[in-house]
Amino acid sequence: MIRKDSQLQTINARNLELFVAVYDSGSFSVVARQLNSSPSTISRAIQQLEDALGQQLFYRNTRALVPTEAGRMVINYARNTVEQLDELHAQLQAQQQQLAGVIRINAPIVFSQRHIVPWLKPLMARYPQLSVELQQTDDFIDPLQHGTDLTFRIGRLNDSRLQARIFGYQHYHLAASAAYLEQHGQPTSIDALQQHDCLVYHGSYGLEKWYFAKPQQPWQTFPQRVKFSANNAESLLQACLDGLGLVMFPDWLIGEYLQSGQLRAVMTDHQWGISLEQQSIAAIYPAAKWPSQKVRAVIDFFAEQYGEPPYWQYK
Repeated sequence: MIRKDSQLQTINARNLELFVAVYDSGSFSVVARQLNSSPSTISRAIQQLEDALGQQLFYRNTRALVPTEAGRMVINYARNTVEQLDELHAQLQAQQQQLAGVIRINAPIVFSQRHIVPWLKPLMARYPQLSVELQQTDDFIDPLQHGTDLTFRIGRLNDSRLQARIFGYQHYHLAASAAYLEQHGQPTSIDALQQHDCLVYHGSYGLEKWYFAKPQQPWQTFPQRVKFSANNAESLLQACLDGLGLVMFPDWLIGEYLQSGQLRAVMTDHQWGISLEQQSIAAIYPAAKWPSQKVRAVIDFFAEQYGEPPYWQYK
């Protein structure tokens, strides 16, 4: 039950701790010397506790401090409280050092399948007391409302309530399989490209738009000739590998296929994207004075694995 006594709000653990120290030593000066403080500072802390309780805890005179009846009643409560707080602090410190417990991660579906799940085994080998709860969704979630410790987000970062560690930025490539290009030819201009089949992501907001830009020129919308659309990037990627048409995907998704030659980048003298704004790939977490050690350690782990620039980046 929460009491409505506003005086209780002024009681803090530090004042209780100082009360125990003064009770045991019988002197403000002794406690002040132990803490490299002043007797007046210790006296004010005890006065604050007395004001909060509405009771005098010590009889003061020039020779000694003598606990009052109220002081003798409070001391057992104060000792128990200080001991419990010390035990809690020790447990929290041990958890921080051992990196134990559950960390809740939210991430986009395909990105997590490609660049989070494959690294879970070495993560848990490094931190064997750590458990991971991974929620995979392409929906936008509020980490504060969903109780998520760490969110991998691709897009703009504009929430001041959150802190972020940026791993890299999305770089899009227009690509097709060698078989498709051999059959339909390599487009060398936007006009020629308009005659090619496009494989386009179809999400909850409709068909994804494609944008292009020549060096030093503004972005323009590319009019796709849609051959196949789907709400799953893996399906579109497989269709591209099978030679059905061109895709425009970020290198974290198709970089390995470009590097292996299974896919070929098309019209590399242009920039490509699905947004007119730069999109970052980042880990975000609630802003806090002391971020969780688990969160910091997991972010550092993935930053180490991804590298700089990230290993998936294709140039």
